[in-house]
Parts: sequence; structure tokens; C-alpha cells
Amino acid sequence: MTISVLLADDQAMVRASLRVILEDQPDIEVVAEAADGDEAVALARRLRPDVCLVDVQMPRMDGVEVTRALAGPGVLAPLRVVVVTTFDLDEYVYGALRGGAVGFVLKDAGPALLVEAVRAASAGDALISPSITLRLLRHVTAAGPAPAHRPGRLLSAREIEVVQAIARGRTNREIAGELFISLSTVKGHIAGVQAKLGLRNRVQIASWAWQNGLTSDSVDEP
Repeated sequence: MTISVLLADDQAMVRASLRVILEDQPDIEVVAEAADGDEAVALARRLRPDVCLVDVQMPRMDGVEVTRALAGPGVLAPLRVVVVTTFDLDEYVYGALRGGAVGFVLKDAGPALLVEAVRAASAGDALISPSITLRLLRHVTAAGPAPAHRPGRLLSAREIEVVQAIARGRTNREIAGELFISLSTVKGHIAGVQAKLGLRNRVQIASWAWQNGLTSDSVDEP
């Protein structure tokens, strides 16, 4: 099944670069491009792409406003929005995530992470650049620890390893390589963790890991 993608960025060269990266993949097709926020919202509502890649700083409506319009609370049939930007300022990250974004990827994160973010969004998962994930989690844990849930009784040993890797900002492919298991097995473990803990995506899994002492501030920086 082909994943349809809308690109929204005010720079034509950036859109062209993103199109080349994405359309090099056999399962991804760019169906439209938008040069500003208003155009992005109009095209997205008309075409209903599987994933919208939205830049933060655009004319007429910025990426956070676009995200709220397409995926925010109260939106009927919300679309899946991944914010792609050169900026990782906290106000943008928090604003996009609160607005309903299912991914936040820096433009310098590399083609592989961009492609994985699109696939994750299409599958209903969330992927955030590792550096941003770590900052978000440190912000969460600075507010104080959550009540412990005795993780050893809830999760298997392998599931705990997967959770710890997610908390270090690892992608699914990196987790598979580190643990010497298949990508489908990683996804299965993540689905199991979500079901057992009542969590919706990998960001919530990572936050749970940090708050329950399964990792520490000594995690690797990307």
C-alpha cells in the first residue's frame, strides 16, 4: 500500500529535496505541495493524504496553526501531521504536539529518520527526533516522578529492553539492530507495551520509562 504525502514548506528547494527523499521509497508518493499554511490546510482537507509534512515557519499560517487545523482537538476525521523543521525550540515542539502532531523531525536528522517518521505516522504511531525526545522527557521528569508501577511485574524482560531503548531515543530499526531481533518483533513488543500500560505512542512509553526509573539522564545524546 502506497503512503500518500502532502509537503508544506515555503521554500521550493526544500520541498524538492523532501520529494526526492520520499519518492525514492517504493511505498511513498508525494501527492501535493503547499507553499504556505492556508494552502496546506486547503489541500490537505481536499486530498486527505495519509501524512502531512509541515514546516514550522510558513506565511499566512505557521506549522503549529496548520497542525491544530488538521489534527487538533475537536477536528472531525483528523489527519496525521509530522512537523519538519530546522528549529527545535520548545515552544514549537510543545505547540505542535499539543496541536495533535504525531511526529516532530528536524531537517538535519537525515533521510532515514524522515522516511521512518512518515511510515510511523501512516501506521498510527508517533516518532520524534531523538534529541527532541530527550529534551521532552527531561522536562517531564523535572516536574517530579510518577507513582511507580512495578515494571518488572507488568513487562517481560525483552519488553523492558525495548522500552529502555525507546527512552534513549532509538528508532525501531536501531532497536532491532541493538537487540538482534527483527523489525516486526520490535513493533510487536511496542504494541504489547502499549496494551499493558495503556499508552498511545512511543513518546508516552519513553516518558513512562523515565518516570519509573528504567533509564537515567546518562542516556546517549544523539
